[in-house]
Amino acid sequence: MQFIPRYDGYIFDLDGTIYLGDILLPGVAELLATLRREGRRIVFLSNNPTKTRRQYAERLRRLGIDADEHEIVNSSAVMVEWLLANAPGAPLFVVGEAPLIGELEAAGFPLSERPGEIAFVVASFDRTFTYRKLQIAFDAIRAGARLVATNPDRFCPVPGGGEPDAAAIIAAIEACTDTRCEVIVGKPSPIMARTVSRLINLPPERCIIVGDRLMTDIAMGITAGMDTALVLTGDSRRADLEHSSYRPTYVLERIDELIRETS
Repeated sequence: MQFIPRYDGYIFDLDGTIYLGDILLPGVAELLATLRREGRRIVFLSNNPTKTRRQYAERLRRLGIDADEHEIVNSSAVMVEWLLANAPGAPLFVVGEAPLIGELEAAGFPLSERPGEIAFVVASFDRTFTYRKLQIAFDAIRAGARLVATNPDRFCPVPGGGEPDAAAIIAAIEACTDTRCEVIVGKPSPIMARTVSRLINLPPERCIIVGDRLMTDIAMGITAGMDTALVLTGDSRRADLEHSSYRPTYVLERIDELIRETS
């Protein structure tokens, strides 16, 4: 039996941790309501760039969870932030979906399909991926464009299985161009960790990251110096711990074990 203390800050992954598809996972509503009553700081975190922060907040509210878009960090927002800091106004070719493209355009980045004009190819989770997109990315990188990506996930969990995620897009582009992706801004990147740390504005030892993936959620929390909780409602299974170098502080069958006296 292990005592789980309260933390001042809680950072929650979304897909596979708070919900699965359009289903709120068991214990989530009770947990978040308790933490809100106690005045704990909460940040919601996602590597999925197929929705904006506003859309994530609206989705949470539809599921009965009080959430504001300013409490949400996702990989598309971090990609915008990184590009603004490192290459403001650079012409882009985006292998991604409309929400990511819209956020980049709103931040002032011109989009191009002419290889000689493109400074960065942005690879992402893209359910509209086509050979034409691969060809443009191929030509652009051969002409000198740099390859960056929103997130490294192999798949996105959905009820009954998963959908191929950004790792598949990155791999396709890397394979044909014989190059490597320079920067991936999503979990477990320290780039996203710094964004989250600024938002929650607490020392890392007073925070905990809760997620369903050892290689992203738990890895980022450990690197950031935070305690971590692996919840077994999404990607990772208890058996995966035997073969992983990432050791979460806690392993939970249900997320609301965080607010029980023992687990």
